[in-house]
Amino acid sequence: MACTRADGCESTGELDFVPLRRSRTHRNGTTGQFRWYNDYRLPAWAGAGSVTVRLHGNAEDDKRGLNRTENVRPIAADDPDFARLYARRNDAESINRHLDDTLWLGRAHSVGHARQHVNLIGFAISVNSVAVHEHRRRRDTAIAA
Repeated sequence: MACTRADGCESTGELDFVPLRRSRTHRNGTTGQFRWYNDYRLPAWAGAGSVTVRLHGNAEDDKRGLNRTENVRPIAADDPDFARLYARRNDAESINRHLDDTLWLGRAHSVGHARQHVNLIGFAISVNSVAVHEHRRRRDTAIAA
């Protein structure tokens, strides 16, 4: 029997996943090692406060058998920011795939953070240059027609 908010899940011990409204996303950490968190507003029946949830799993989740990334969406589909952010996802994934395709055996072109950063900037400049060239060429063809 499924747990409902009316009878209280604490009596049965069952998990009850309910959508919560995200109030902010933030990161904690130092020296380049960050952990991402979302703050969610709790409904009145749960105390009307807020709760902070880590966005990726940890050893405690492994012990409990909880796949956090399967059950916690950083930006849910009904979130006000979803449409604006999701619209960029396909482009970002396409560009990342294109970058991955340039890596021989999946390895970086250089050693070290600074050199890899320069390589990524060079990659971005080349991709943007091709995009500008194609845009101008199409525009000039449309004008000539």
